[in-house]
Amino acid sequence: MRQASYNRILLKISGESLKGSGSYGIEPAAVNYLAHQISQAHNMGVEVAVVIGGGNIWRGAPAESQGMDRATADYAGMLATIINALALQDALERCGITTRTQSALQVQAVAEPYIQRRAMRHLEKGRVVLFAAGTGNPFMTTDTASALRALEIGAEVLLMAKHNVDGVYDSDPNENPDAVRFNNLDYMDALNRRLDVMDATAVSLCMDNKLPIIVFDIGDEGSICRILSGESVGTIITGSD
Repeated sequence: MRQASYNRILLKISGESLKGSGSYGIEPAAVNYLAHQISQAHNMGVEVAVVIGGGNIWRGAPAESQGMDRATADYAGMLATIINALALQDALERCGITTRTQSALQVQAVAEPYIQRRAMRHLEKGRVVLFAAGTGNPFMTTDTASALRALEIGAEVLLMAKHNVDGVYDSDPNENPDAVRFNNLDYMDALNRRLDVMDATAVSLCMDNKLPIIVFDIGDEGSICRILSGESVGTIITGSD
């Protein structure tokens, strides 16, 4: 078994990663793939927490553009993340990984309420913890929830899993074949260049607390384990000093 470079991590997974080859919803094969990747990291002895998005089911911005109240649209998106968390929880437990879902919204029939000390205790006991419903507040993205939860639980790194993008580029690689990928990036460069990494609030939160961010392609099988083993994968965002 390879020695891990980190003891505790937070993994951010986009909702799009769960839809697989489909255009919407949850594809079982995609969820099983994600569960397998997480279980490999868990089996290295790493404490793993996960924040999951809901964009495969619902996006608040398009709903708002059609006239829906923004706060209501965002709450609907939080419910979508709970659906995704339950699907991933089931897949992880079928891999033999004890899992707990904690929600920032009260849904006691299906998930624990988010309690920081309880989450840390689950991690110490070797359970994977899934954080659902973002921060529980409208106008806040799951990127911000990822940075916040990572800091709250004392994670050593925030792994930003992208869907079919293997790092941070100076322009959209899907539109510009000459786009250049960064191996290393400073927080301020990510903010000033307005690169499509994560929202500015999340980057600022990581910068203020010196939490490293690694942006990588979750579709690259074994990429999480390679990161945990200390290999250079994707783009790492840290401070300049």
